[in-house]
Amino acid sequence: MGMTPKIAPSMLSSDFANLASEAQRMLHFGADWLHMDIMICFLSFLPFPSISCRHFVPNLTIGAPVIESLRKHTKAYLDCHLMVTNPLDYVEPLAKAGASGFTFHVETSKDNWKELIQRIKSHGMIPGVALKPGTPVGEVYPLVEAENPVEMVLVMTVEPGFGGQKFMAETMDKVRILRKKYPSLDIEVDGGLGPSTIDVAASAGANCIVAGSSVFGAPEPAQVISLLRSSVEKAQQTSIQ
Repeated sequence: MGMTPKIAPSMLSSDFANLASEAQRMLHFGADWLHMDIMICFLSFLPFPSISCRHFVPNLTIGAPVIESLRKHTKAYLDCHLMVTNPLDYVEPLAKAGASGFTFHVETSKDNWKELIQRIKSHGMIPGVALKPGTPVGEVYPLVEAENPVEMVLVMTVEPGFGGQKFMAETMDKVRILRKKYPSLDIEVDGGLGPSTIDVAASAGANCIVAGSSVFGAPEPAQVISLLRSSVEKAQQTSIQ
């Protein structure tokens, strides 16, 4: 496969009151990236007495101000996953805040993904595209094969919006298809990853592993991070043989 393992603890599962120290702790334990889930609800004020909330997920989490604050305490790769309705609005704020990677959802960007990728790259960030469990894998092919392509595909292995969900093994078919079609592509998986599910994800071809509660809730997080990395490395070696 040729892609190095990248283990990215999801800061959604960290102690938000001690975000900087939690980030340093994960890096000390061997993390490669810090995964930042950015979920924002958009309010539309209508011309009658009601407020409509248009949202991609039913939850609110980290925004650009938190990324900016964390960046002051770490040089780590901040792997930002945008679960928002209009990701184009967040390119400049996140770039200024210090985001490293900017992964948007294909479901929210079907009409403007070319502009979005260009804007992400022009602001010095690495573009990625994510897809929900119910989205056909073919939706991301044009973005990977474009003249100005994304550099990572994130396959959601749970429904986006909340941490601690059960891993959806059926999503591994998408990972297998992507790995066969794009041998050198960074393929990330997010949702329910841990010691009991990493082998199936790694053998399918995932090399970027997001893990939240399985790392932060472990008695020995360093051991979990090491196990995740070892599983990816073993799967890569097996695929070469």
